[in-house]
Amino acid sequence: MRKGCRKGWRPTAVAATVALACLASLPPAKAQRKGPELSEQEIVRRFTEAESRLREARNNYTFKQDVLIQTLTGDTVNGTFRRVSEILFDDNSKRIEKITYFPPPNAQITVTTEDLTDLGIVQPFALTAEDLPKYNVHLVGREKIDEIDTYVFDVAPRDPTGMAKRGERYLTGRVWVEDEGYMIVKVKGQAGPEVGKQRFPHFETYREQIDDYWFPTYTYVDDVLAFENEDIHMRMVVKYTDYKKFEGTITVIPDDDSPNPPNPQR
Repeated sequence: MRKGCRKGWRPTAVAATVALACLASLPPAKAQRKGPELSEQEIVRRFTEAESRLREARNNYTFKQDVLIQTLTGDTVNGTFRRVSEILFDDNSKRIEKITYFPPPNAQITVTTEDLTDLGIVQPFALTAEDLPKYNVHLVGREKIDEIDTYVFDVAPRDPTGMAKRGERYLTGRVWVEDEGYMIVKVKGQAGPEVGKQRFPHFETYREQIDDYWFPTYTYVDDVLAFENEDIHMRMVVKYTDYKKFEGTITVIPDDDSPNPPNPQR
């Protein structure tokens, strides 16, 4: 996020009705299996391989992405960014993003290219076997989330400077991995690296079980971004809905190659 420069606009009357997502709608976890405790290395191997399968599977699904960002003064919303799009396949089976709703924003922050990349890569984070060498991953314990038994891991880039030089976005935070299919059910953290004068919020992403996979369905932010001359309170909700499996031959474009919307605040 970058601090906006528009002045003279009137505050909107959008109600701040954002509610933190929970996993209450998820199916109850199965009884915990008996057997020898797995090593940390084996758990990491299992869940990163499962995440590789999940990423490949998600590339075969269409879905809707609804982004709502609000800036606030106290408890009053003073600006909004709203962007609704559909991730589809064109007549040549190439994955595309179709923006269906994007009114002129008037938030006090500018949504940048890095923010849009984070929406596609970091916030719906999947730690695959292919990406594992880029991260330090440490088991910190176990936790039950809404009757789901999970392993909890801290995740951080091994070489953040190198990733930044290559233009790669990364997560620093924590993931919760369910102990049946070894897929992530929750992600909490912050995207990096910071670029120029930009600031990036702490977020939480929740997943739901769809078909045989745990797909991201909800991202929530309530944070204060500390810019050079001003702190800005922001909230964000991202909903990923209407997952539908696509049948056909697929050409996938990287998330960071998706079309960026024009931004009148620049």
